[in-house]
Amino acid sequence: MPGILPPLARHLSTVKRRLIIIGVTVLASIVLAFAYAPDLVAWLKRPFKDDLIFYGPTEALFASIKVSVLAGVVLSLPVILYQCWKFIEPALLPKEQRWAVPLFGLAVGLFVLGLVFGNLVIVPLVIQFFVGFGMDRELTPQLAVGTYIDFNVKFLLIFGLAFELPLVLTLLSRIGVVSASVLARYRKHAVMVALILSAVVTPDATLFTMLLMAIPLMVLYEIGIWGARLFGRRTPAGQQDMDLEGITPMGTAGHRVR
Repeated sequence: MPGILPPLARHLSTVKRRLIIIGVTVLASIVLAFAYAPDLVAWLKRPFKDDLIFYGPTEALFASIKVSVLAGVVLSLPVILYQCWKFIEPALLPKEQRWAVPLFGLAVGLFVLGLVFGNLVIVPLVIQFFVGFGMDRELTPQLAVGTYIDFNVKFLLIFGLAFELPLVLTLLSRIGVVSASVLARYRKHAVMVALILSAVVTPDATLFTMLLMAIPLMVLYEIGIWGARLFGRRTPAGQQDMDLEGITPMGTAGHRVR
């Protein structure tokens, strides 16, 4: 194995270097965003009209740190996407590499769209549902700032990342890892995975919040299938090579294994 280890070691070294760059960038962005934590907390508080309270001496501090983490990830997104692009760039053809800048813009736009969708649609629905449920039973809502911010940050990060799903599926199809037909064939499995993920990642794991998470995931998966059909590689790279040489898996030219 001596001929394999050096390339593998170089590959792991490259991955490590890119992860370090991402980590340092995110950390610096979090520190910068912490200076604006009060404004960020006020922005997240909009769906809830009453004042937030805190029970412990450190609760407000940790709430500010959590919201700074969210802002830090958003600020670091261009660097994160660039490092991810440099990782997959060798697998693409030269003419496909020209799509780097449009893909960066699309990825950032999708992430921001996920944040906006989560903040303007999903979080208000969840807050109104649960707060209204308690008020209907003559209970007075008093939300702790730590719990509220934790709830919001988790939801927004999840939706921001979830909105990248169509782009990820399209890119995987473009480099030949998956195809639109495979994605469509495993649609039922994707629905099950979406339900399981929703149960795991949603803050309270109730049926209402699970559906609010799972339904957009299913829609995004369908968009990813259409993206794979429109922009995916028509023929797997390995099959193209065999066709050019006049060789097929069955050993006869012009025939493919079904």
